[in-house]
Formats: sequence, C-alpha cells, structure tokens
Amino acid sequence: MIEALLEKPCWVIDFLPEQVPARSAGQYFAVEEFYLRDAEQSDLRRSFVRILLKINCYYDLQVCEPQAANFVLNPAPEQLFSWIEGNKKDLCILLPGEKALLTLNREDTCMAVYNPSERLLGLLGRLAAAAGLFLWQPPREEAAP
Repeated sequence: MIEALLEKPCWVIDFLPEQVPARSAGQYFAVEEFYLRDAEQSDLRRSFVRILLKINCYYDLQVCEPQAANFVLNPAPEQLFSWIEGNKKDLCILLPGEKALLTLNREDTCMAVYNPSERLLGLLGRLAAAAGLFLWQPPREEAAP
C-alpha cells in the first residue's frame, strides 16, 4: 500500500513557502544546513510532532519505520515524540481512513503528504500555518514526449 501511495500526488509541509528553483541565486544549501543543526532541527521536528498529534485527533494514524513490517496504531503522544524528536527515525504514517501517507525522514527539513483529501489538506494547511510552516505542492514533472 505504501508503494502505491508514493505514486500519488504529493504535497510538502516545509519551512519555505515553495520549492527553491535549481538555479536560485540564494543560499538554499547553507540555510538548509542551518535548519538541520541540532537546535533548529529540534524546533522543526517538534513542529512536525505537534501537527501529527493534532491530526491524530481527527484520524487514526498507523506509524512504522519504512523497512519495518509492523505498524503501530495511534501511538501514544510520548512514543511519537520519541520517534521523531528523540530518536529521529524515518517514519511512514498512514491515515488508512483517508488512504493518505505522510513521510518524515530524519535528514529532511520537510514532511511529505501523499494522496491527501481536500479535508486533510485544509487541516494540514491550517496546522502548518499555525506552526510557522507552509503547505505546498511541488511542480509535477513533465512527461517525456
């Protein structure tokens, strides 16, 4: 199921409001490196935890590490916090009632959202904004002629 969802439309919850162009004159990599430092990364990951905990008030969450076979249904808030903030695990978070998937990688500054419904997008957008983050959709790659 995860592989199929990874093929669906994707949105991103990020500290930036849109994708940085490949030939940007800015210093994206230096800024990204800054956000991946311990204190800044902790703040960012804590924001992701808060978003997920709030989403879990509306939807069941099934959480696992990408290579693991066992999902944990609605993990305790402390457990989710430990995986994301403490141990900095890569996680797949299924919302089975929505047929949606969220992924969080320990070395990323964003969380990916696959196949979200309009309702889920609305909630995530409001929660991301409240956390000082942005929800946006990457441009789709052009199909080869």
